[in-house]
Order: sequence, then C-alpha cells, then structure tokens
Amino acid sequence: MNIFLPYGIPRKTSEKMPFWPRMVATMFGAGFCPVAPGTMGALVAIVLWLPLALIPYYGLVMMVMLACIMPTILLGYNASEVAELYWGEDPKCVVVDETLGQWIALLPMTLFCNGPESYHDWKFWLIIGLAFVLFRFFDIVKPLGIRKMESYEGGFGILMDDMLAGIYSMVLITPLAMYLFVS
Repeated sequence: MNIFLPYGIPRKTSEKMPFWPRMVATMFGAGFCPVAPGTMGALVAIVLWLPLALIPYYGLVMMVMLACIMPTILLGYNASEVAELYWGEDPKCVVVDETLGQWIALLPMTLFCNGPESYHDWKFWLIIGLAFVLFRFFDIVKPLGIRKMESYEGGFGILMDDMLAGIYSMVLITPLAMYLFVS
C-alpha cells in the first residue's frame, strides 16, 4: 500500500498531484527547476547536509544521516510511485532520488566532521565537491550496471540507479577522505 495514495489511483491524469507526495518527489520544489533539475536535487542534499558538519561528534552525525536516509528511501519510493501515476514514467521533476544518492555519497564525510572548524578546512570542501562531481558523473553517465537499475519499474527503478551512483561515489571518496584526514 502506498502511504501517499490512501484512496487509490487517480481517476484521471489531469487531477493535481497531492501536496505531500509532490513535495517529497520534487524535494520541496527543486525538481521544478527548468535547468538541470537533477543537479538541483543533489545540491538540496548538500545544503541539507552541511549543518550536520557543525556537530563535532561524528557518531551522532552518522546516526542523523542514517535517520534521514532510511525514511527518505521509503517516502521517496512512495512519492515516486505516485508521481509516475500523475506525470508518467520516471518524470524529470522527481529529484528525491538525486538527494538520496548524494546523501549516500556524503556518508564518508560524516566521519570527518569536526564541528564549526570543518568549514575552515579546505580538505572538507574538496571532498564535498568531489562527492558532488562523482555522484553527478555516475548519475548522468550510468556506467557499471547503474543503467540496468533504471529498468526496474516504478519507484524502485527511480531510486535504485541514484542509490547505486551514490554507493560508487562513496566507495571512491572514502579512501581519499581517509588519506586526507587521517594521515
């Protein structure tokens, strides 16, 4: 059962999509950006993530990130399913998947948050920028099985390609972040 469709499938596609699934699917409207909506969804993820860097306890930052990622998977899946009913298959304005994938790419940085001092460290900004660029690269080019994830139907297919792009980005970023921050 879809939590955003308590009364079932819309009777006609000209109906306006309900407010909450529209807000989740478009990440509060970022998906309606006329130029590069996917990039806007990834930037929303970074903007929402940056305040976490102010927390000087990396364990707490990791728990907050996971507490954001897990419900976003469920809500994003449901909102994407509803969006496809109203707007067709894999609509461009659905960017919750980009936000989710970018958060996954940023997971290694949760280990290196050092409170407000993080903002003054060039390595911090380098890794965040690299996480953004790598995630967008994997999301756009779709190598290494990412394109295959799009073949799944509905919300699952919408989310999975970006989650895999985030995982690939995270795998590449982690050793560099460890080298820069630990050595």
